Amino acid sequence: MASCDLLISGARVIDGSGCAASYLDVAIDRDRIVDVGDGRQWRADTRVDARGLTLAPGFIDSHTHDDLEAIENPQLACKLSQGVTTVVAGNCGISIAPLETGQRLPPPFPLLGDPAAFRFPTVRAYRAQLERARPATNLALLAGHSSLRLGVMPEKLDADADESQRRQMAERLRAALQDGCIGLSTGLDYPPAAAASTAEVVDIARVLNEYEHAVFATHMRDEGDAVLEAVEETLAIGRRAQVPVIISHHKCAGPNNYGRSRDTLARIDAARAAGRPVGFDVYPYTASSTSLLPRFVRDAESVLVAESRPHPEHNGKLLERIITEWNCSLEEACERLYPAAAIYFQMADEDLERILAHPAGMIGSDGIPSMKKPHPRLWGTFPRVLGHYVREKQLFDLETAVHKMTGLAADRFGLRDRGRIRTGARADLVLFDAGRIIDRATFSDPTRVCDGIHGVWVNGQQAWNDNGATGSRSGRFVTH
Repeated sequence: MASCDLLISGARVIDGSGCAASYLDVAIDRDRIVDVGDGRQWRADTRVDARGLTLAPGFIDSHTHDDLEAIENPQLACKLSQGVTTVVAGNCGISIAPLETGQRLPPPFPLLGDPAAFRFPTVRAYRAQLERARPATNLALLAGHSSLRLGVMPEKLDADADESQRRQMAERLRAALQDGCIGLSTGLDYPPAAAASTAEVVDIARVLNEYEHAVFATHMRDEGDAVLEAVEETLAIGRRAQVPVIISHHKCAGPNNYGRSRDTLARIDAARAAGRPVGFDVYPYTASSTSLLPRFVRDAESVLVAESRPHPEHNGKLLERIITEWNCSLEEACERLYPAAAIYFQMADEDLERILAHPAGMIGSDGIPSMKKPHPRLWGTFPRVLGHYVREKQLFDLETAVHKMTGLAADRFGLRDRGRIRTGARADLVLFDAGRIIDRATFSDPTRVCDGIHGVWVNGQQAWNDNGATGSRSGRFVTH
């Protein structure tokens, strides 16, 4: 008999490909899956009887802001507890590296951390710190366009970059990719990059062509009234730069735009039909969360102040109530509360369900771990999809949901040997009860652990069990 470290037997295995589940045994040795099939030929140091449970590849959170959290709180319980084994950080144009600055940060940079946190002039320096911290999950990093801008043109963020500045940003991106970044992200809807022209982004994004699997992920220039124009600009950037495109947290924000996902998805489908590599990520909530900015408030039906650093007494209050108490304008309230984050109730269920069900959609939490009272998506995204949208609403089947969380994301980001249960793949795995899994995090109690996760393995080491975190921290910096 062959020997292995671990044998998980009797589970309903969903392999991440989108194909139907099968009842199989999975053998793991060190950090790899060594066999998928009949486990009777294996002598294992540890055996797990998984009858009645579902085994899937560890979930890949395709949109996170975990750059600093993975270093300062490397246990990452908010992700492990959901079955997440890999996070993609550096989204929305703001990455912790490459950037070294001590200056006051424009929004949305404070969502990641204080100015002192931005102390990594290169991705190599960040990677070394991450490896010393030993996070419990794997982490892949995008280089942020706004971080490049802040590093190259800190006094001219309200202008388009000139030729010299574009060249400097392109060189910094090239160095980041050489150090292991998997692509470029933008946040064109935010002040640090709003003045950047389409041509500026194209000039920088062309560097991605030099690296196989490198992607362009974008928080588009608008998700509200000009959402169609923003989709067209995004597709044009991908076409002109000849790079794969990922639209971040796709949505149609504001009551004026409810129902417009039919049009945005039609544009995406047309690009895909023409052979362009285009996809998107989505979280399963009709409320968003980001920096508190007046322009975002105007697209929302209501706004909850999640965290204000100078005025924590107003955390958890409706912005309208604060404005009334202070007897001030919206602009003044936002200025006084800054640095601040908010939760914006601004989407329709019909759009969310249409976007979630689309075959190009991956699952990403977009959670902000630095917040004292975060959006519940930080702790609830993946079990909410599996419990509410698969089991209760039957929006799509379990195999499709797992594919969106695993194989599709791994393929889109070029994460080799992850996102699949197959011989030779990395042993990132999650064992859950498909009949019980559900999110428990709410807007009033956003850090509640979900139900139904029985085991999580990261690179072959068990990081989560029925009692919670095991203390194992076997995550890695992952690249193409």
